[in-house]
Amino acid sequence: MGADLDAKALKARLAEQGVKFAVPSYVDMHGVPKGKIVPISHFEKMAKGSELYTGAALDGVPQDISDDEVGSVPDLASGFVLPWDPSIAWFASDLAIQGTPFEACSRNILNRVMASYAELGYQPQLGIEAEFYVLKDAPGGGYAPVSDRPHLDKAAYDAVRLLDNMGWMGELVDAMNALGWGVYSFDHEDGIGQFEVDFNYFDARTMADRYVFLRMMVHEIARRHGHFSSFMPKPFQDRAGSGAHYNMSLKSLETGANLFQAGDEDPRKLKLGTLGYHFIAGVLRHLPAICAVIAPTVNSYKRLTLEGSASGTTWAPVFVCYGDNNRTNSLRVPDGGGRVELRVPDSACNPYLGAAMVFAAGLEGIREKADPGEPHHENMYFKTPAQLAALNVRKLPSSLGSALDAFEADPLSRAVFGDAMFDSWLSYKLAEWSAFSSHVTDWEKGRYLKMF
Repeated sequence: MGADLDAKALKARLAEQGVKFAVPSYVDMHGVPKGKIVPISHFEKMAKGSELYTGAALDGVPQDISDDEVGSVPDLASGFVLPWDPSIAWFASDLAIQGTPFEACSRNILNRVMASYAELGYQPQLGIEAEFYVLKDAPGGGYAPVSDRPHLDKAAYDAVRLLDNMGWMGELVDAMNALGWGVYSFDHEDGIGQFEVDFNYFDARTMADRYVFLRMMVHEIARRHGHFSSFMPKPFQDRAGSGAHYNMSLKSLETGANLFQAGDEDPRKLKLGTLGYHFIAGVLRHLPAICAVIAPTVNSYKRLTLEGSASGTTWAPVFVCYGDNNRTNSLRVPDGGGRVELRVPDSACNPYLGAAMVFAAGLEGIREKADPGEPHHENMYFKTPAQLAALNVRKLPSSLGSALDAFEADPLSRAVFGDAMFDSWLSYKLAEWSAFSSHVTDWEKGRYLKMF
């Protein structure tokens, strides 16, 4: 909507467009949008943080019910008019308390990491590959793909099933492009009823804002067509899970140049600059802890496996390693270079917290001029445990529980999150893991009830 507009001018512009309401939206620890809706007449007060919330009523907004409320302070440059309801404008917001940034706000956590880069003259750039399922409720319960054609073992890039979904998909892409996001491709993915939409990258904070908004927008547009969307990482046991791959680079605040672009010297021949290799080294060092944030659910680790897809591969990383365009590495440098892709994040991540952890780890690598070692060009899926040990390649955590252990043990986690969010987030997630671990599943009953 334009950073050059003050609240009064923006209010007038929105009213001329027929906007009647505005939402100063923030997220809880899950990355789920929250907020109040205010009439446009109240816009100028809203812009100053007038809307207050009791943090104790939300997950991961660590407050006691006796604490002063937090207020949502909208970023006026982030606003969108809702494509499915043009009477409402939405704004990404930071949380504040008594005029001071609230330390445990997800967006503020990313803001602090962005500020650390700015001190060096850098700006983190981020693109997120959005994968998700769109399904319909099945008669008698359960759910099914929108297309009623026979299932394929290898459904990736299937044009016919994509065309079957063009009702809602066409509306979604039109909406994204009308918002200026620059969609450049979309396709049917490896799962039945699974899709990916790829659009322009932005600075890390803007990209996180837009990913949160995208999940909400997909839900609303799918629902208008009688379907529902799912950003659950692995909704089908025998189908590929939904990732949210992070494509990362750094921009010079002085020149606008891509600082990950290779110069004259790149002995590893990945078309990546020296800063990019230092960044990779920092991320690899902390990747087990980062896993807990970018793969934040019990279900996430059903995706991060070698087996579990009818197509023969899960397409998901399982090792702490990097390489070229090879998709069996957790971090890869795609053809063309100049960026680094982290393939571990999934569709359920809080993008503010995920980006904060990854970029903070990368910044540590840059400051220390760390070396990531040699890249891996071979299929890492086929390596034996002995071969992996010889290469000094670790496995990623195989469960939320082990990822939380790594998160708790790594000093980076508390440094990035701050004490309040670290304690609140970890406590919630440990309780989630404990609840799952003690739950008796149908699989257990089927296998053991009459076995002995």
